[in-house]
Amino acid sequence: MTASSALLVLGGIVVLTIFYVLLPLMLDAYGRFRGKRLVTCPETHHPAAVDLDLKRVALTVATGKGPLRLRQCSRWPERHDCGQECLRQIEAAPQECLIRTIVSRWYEGKACALCGVPLEGVQEWGHGLGLLAPDGMTIEWREVPGERLPEVLQSHRPICWNCQVAESFRRNYPDLVIDRPEGISRDRLHRDAAGH
Repeated sequence: MTASSALLVLGGIVVLTIFYVLLPLMLDAYGRFRGKRLVTCPETHHPAAVDLDLKRVALTVATGKGPLRLRQCSRWPERHDCGQECLRQIEAAPQECLIRTIVSRWYEGKACALCGVPLEGVQEWGHGLGLLAPDGMTIEWREVPGERLPEVLQSHRPICWNCQVAESFRRNYPDLVIDRPEGISRDRLHRDAAGH
């Protein structure tokens, strides 16, 4: 075997190793560590919303070296030089501190405060569920800054996507809204809108 053939074989082995071993590990790590997370800041003992540096996650998995690092934190840029001790919380329970997981668990088993339709967990894609504030205002849960999420979930009630859209429309375009006749329930309107 010539030297150039040996290099080609060695290059092929390296490419196959990357493709069949490292790439799946890196994609798995990306899936586990992507998304905004809610941690308790060790310095202030208040909630902070953070994102991990996913490039570093991929390199950590590929090389087996280096700790996780933050890419973004709701306390930055003022505290950008912190020690990032909050990473221990993410390493200990990466899925439990994911904001999508926290919100999904909060919605589980609840019904819309306006129409009574049972709510499912949060979907990663598609329509988002809403929140009804004590003053009657509605927002989509994704509009809540991550660090404010615990206090908002304590004070707000859950609503479905249809009611969120309807109430937002009612608030933004009051002159275009016609109230339903007496005797027609929100539940019936909701079923009709969903095509049932």
